[in-house]
Formats: sequence, structure tokens, C-alpha cells
Amino acid sequence: MTLPEGMLWRMLRQRPDGLKFRYQHPIGRCIVDFYCAAAKLVIEIDGEAHSLGDQAEHDRRRDYWLKNQGFRILRFGAVDVMKELESVVAAILLACRR
Repeated sequence: MTLPEGMLWRMLRQRPDGLKFRYQHPIGRCIVDFYCAAAKLVIEIDGEAHSLGDQAEHDRRRDYWLKNQGFRILRFGAVDVMKELESVVAAILLACRR
């Protein structure tokens, strides 16, 4: 678990708004960073490696596949999680309510 993932997991495992989140959850051929089944929401934390090589294209294909399976996806930069954790959690909870 990376530091940003650990910071977010500490918040999400407390079941904010009564929602249950899973960490490193398998969905088909993917393993997503976080998942809320009640909202069918996937949360991905993108570190620096996501901007290297063909990783952006891999993420795009993966997101496309997940969306076609009926999942919604939120992506946050690792730096954003570390600097604005409360805002990231608020955005996740807002997405879950929709």
C-alpha cells in the first residue's frame, strides 16, 4: 500500500456515511484500488508511474472496460490525496450519493 492509499484507506475503512469500501478489490480482469459496491464506484489513486510510458493508455483501456461493465470511476492523483485528503473523501462521498 502506498502512502496516499494508506491515508485514504484510513478514512474509508471507517465507513463514512455508512458506506463500505474495499481495498484492492478484484473486478473481472482488474484489481481496483478502492471499491464501493453500494454505489458501484471504483476509486483509483494515480501516482507518478501513471504518467510514464504507455500507462496512460493502459488506464484508458481499463476505465473503458470498467465503464462498459457498469462501474463508475473516480481517479485522483496521489499528490492530491496527500495534500487535500478531506476534499478527496468529500468528492468520493458525493459521487456515492449520486
